Amino acid sequence: MSEAEDHRRHLGRGFNWLGGAAIIAKIVDFATILAVLLYLTKAQVGIGSLVIAFGMVIEAFDGLGTGDALVQAPQITRAQLDSLFWFILAAALAVAGITLLAAPLVQHLYAQPGMAAFFLLVAIKQPLVGAAVIPLALLNRALRYEAIAGINVGATFAAAAVRFAIAFAGGGAWAIAGGYFASGVFILLGSLIANPFRPRLHFHYPEIAPLLHFGLRSASANIFEQIFKNIDYMLVGWFYGAAPLALYRVAFDVAMEPAMAIGTIINRTALPVFARAAAIPGQLADALLWSLRRLAILNAPLMVGLFLMARPLMALLHDSQGHSYAAAATPVQILCLAAILRITSQLITPVLVGTGQPGKAAWLSAATLILLSLGILAVGLHFPAHDGLVAVACVWLAAYPPLLIWGGYYLHRHWQISAPTLLRPFLAPATGIAGLLFLNFTARHFIRAPGPAPQLAIALAATLLAYAGLYWHTRRARLAGTA
Repeated sequence: MSEAEDHRRHLGRGFNWLGGAAIIAKIVDFATILAVLLYLTKAQVGIGSLVIAFGMVIEAFDGLGTGDALVQAPQITRAQLDSLFWFILAAALAVAGITLLAAPLVQHLYAQPGMAAFFLLVAIKQPLVGAAVIPLALLNRALRYEAIAGINVGATFAAAAVRFAIAFAGGGAWAIAGGYFASGVFILLGSLIANPFRPRLHFHYPEIAPLLHFGLRSASANIFEQIFKNIDYMLVGWFYGAAPLALYRVAFDVAMEPAMAIGTIINRTALPVFARAAAIPGQLADALLWSLRRLAILNAPLMVGLFLMARPLMALLHDSQGHSYAAAATPVQILCLAAILRITSQLITPVLVGTGQPGKAAWLSAATLILLSLGILAVGLHFPAHDGLVAVACVWLAAYPPLLIWGGYYLHRHWQISAPTLLRPFLAPATGIAGLLFLNFTARHFIRAPGPAPQLAIALAATLLAYAGLYWHTRRARLAGTA
């Protein structure tokens, strides 16, 4: 087996295991979130969303990028792992302390009484997540995708159960915060079961200085990424309040969460493979195009299907007071289109990190953050809540074309991959999308005035048939030796 075929085999394993885990996780997450919404008011959903947005940004500081450093390092000693563990744990405890000190200020800025109490769960989660960094990085370094998939699915099921139990018991916004905290607990437990790591009482800073040097540059990219992933929640909550934020949160979860799960697959699967293939440009290009092809097939038809499901789904969804989420339908549709561009553009990040350029990855994340933040600030200053939510979704859609152009230019200049070559992986998904749209509109034409439930069923069936066709095409191409 050639090295290129070996890289494709590892990528295939990663996509199959992590992709399957992500699909299961998102189905469970999606179902429980919809169920939880029935027991929460929009204001409670908004407050919980704000807490989680801050929590995700805070969590990005845990590990300070050393997980990526461990994945790409040529060799790792046991002494380095011991020293690194205690450094990560100390940093996580410091982050937890700063979180508790800042919580009253955040509560005051958003004028939400009682909001500071939720940050206790955010603070406690940080050392738990920090303790899981090394076991997870070692699993990723060893390409043990099956174990990582099992951890993700198990943690998702457990966190979903905690979230629903708290909501059913009348816990309000604590359901959202509790689910977020529980995911950290179960990820740590799963990682230690899959890859037990018992640190020794050893710390010597010079041993880990090279890892920290790389990690800090990688961490800056992750911190920027987490800020731009959550800055919209922070700004929408700031300008419009908790209830409109709930509408936006539901729209974003429906449209972007499945795509973000696919993005996680990309980063976890592609990064170690790209790092191995980086020495030979042809092998890196082959691995990148393989990843892009699978990404396009997995993501693009799903987003178009969700675009079609948006209006009937939002018409059927209500909160605990009987108020509809129908106003979220248009933002969902716009965000579905933005998600196709977003996840495609994110594939450049593992290329940059895997080839030893985390600084460029940080710059790319910073550029995305600046574009998104300035756009949402402009929207908040000039639009009322109803139009503002649609405009914020449009900001997401407008932010990624410039980044995709830069990514294409970089790949052409440094790795000799042309634009037509990068577009070729989208041909099969485009055909599947055309079939999906034809099936959907044809079925709706033969049903007079279909209500929301039939519309939803038609769009879902068309999406599943499109994926069945793409699976058949991919399998046939693989058997023919062209995939």
